[in-house]
Amino acid sequence: MILSGAYNYVNVLDKAADASWKRNDVLANNIANADTPNYKRKDVQFETYLIGAIGGTDSLDRTIANMDLDDLNATTYTEQAGLSYRYDGNNVDITTENVELAKNQIRYNTLMSSINHEFSDLKAAISGGGR
Repeated sequence: MILSGAYNYVNVLDKAADASWKRNDVLANNIANADTPNYKRKDVQFETYLIGAIGGTDSLDRTIANMDLDDLNATTYTEQAGLSYRYDGNNVDITTENVELAKNQIRYNTLMSSINHEFSDLKAAISGGGR
């Protein structure tokens, strides 16, 4: 049972890390197109799907154990497609993109640390807790 629970958490963390990696690519693309006329910024939606999947009355352990991770995927969307504060039709704010990129990198590093921690705990449990 402990293995099942450990892998479930790792699988959810892995999906979140994949979404963060995808967001990194999208944000880098926004930065690269900051001067492209009519370019509209894009972003990745994942957290809303994750919150919807884990929300409810069950405990977090039970919810994660019963999650169908195949349906939990990050999607890219165009933000504010009709809005632009610039005359060239581009709605990318380079400062905002850099801040979002930095936040996303911290999120990704935290997810990787959490995955490593889960595997360290699993290794300790398998080896008898260091005895």
